[in-house]
Amino acid sequence: MAVEFDRSIEVETPAEQVWARILELDCIPGWVPIIHDLEEIEHLARYEAVLQDSVGPFKLSADLDIFVTEHEHPSWIRIHVDGEDRHVGSRVRIEGTLTLEPTDAGSRLRFHGEYEVTGRVATLGASMIRTKATAMLDAFEVGAREEFG
Repeated sequence: MAVEFDRSIEVETPAEQVWARILELDCIPGWVPIIHDLEEIEHLARYEAVLQDSVGPFKLSADLDIFVTEHEHPSWIRIHVDGEDRHVGSRVRIEGTLTLEPTDAGSRLRFHGEYEVTGRVATLGASMIRTKATAMLDAFEVGAREEFG
C-alpha cells in the first residue's frame, strides 16, 4: 500500500542557491542518516545509494536506484526510486517531487509524493515503517532548515 507525503518549509536562502546545494549530493546523506553511499551515475539522470535501517527485528539494507524523471532548473525535480533488500525479501519504491519557489524572505521548499515498502518487512511492521518514514521526512526537513535558515 502506497503512503502519500507532503511537506513544505520556508527558508531564508534563495531558490537558486538551494538548488545548487541540493545538487552537490553530500547534503542529502547528511540530512537523512539512513542514506549511505550516494553516488552520481549520470548528472541529473541516475544515482545509486544504500538505505540502511532497522525495522523491528530486521536490518534493512536496500540498494537504491534513483532516477531523475523530470526537472526544471531551479524550480523542481521529480525522482523515482526503486530498491530491494534481497536478504529480507523487501522492496522500496518512492515517487517524489521537490519544488522550490521564491518568496520575499528566501524560498519555499515543498517535497511531496508517495512511498511503498513491500515484502516481509512490510507484512510484519507496517506501522513501524510509517513511523520510520515520518522520521526520515522529519530529518530531511530539519537538515534543510539548518542548512538554509
